[in-house]
Amino acid sequence: MSVTTKYQITGMTCGHCVNAVSGELTALPGVQTVEVDLSTGTAMVTSDAILPLDEVRNAVDEAGYQLAGMDA
Repeated sequence: MSVTTKYQITGMTCGHCVNAVSGELTALPGVQTVEVDLSTGTAMVTSDAILPLDEVRNAVDEAGYQLAGMDA
């Protein structure tokens, strides 16, 4: 069973930002797909199970941005 979670990310301003966040989130174990929307500042992540929030936050931080929240 797959789980899709929507994350709010702040600080993204361009296509490079989208690529950086997508790359870091895609590298997390169990992630199947990542769709980052620059206009809404969100990332839709589909994974095998609910991802630990600290791992998602670390991945977004590594890309240079901030995790502002999530919607299950």
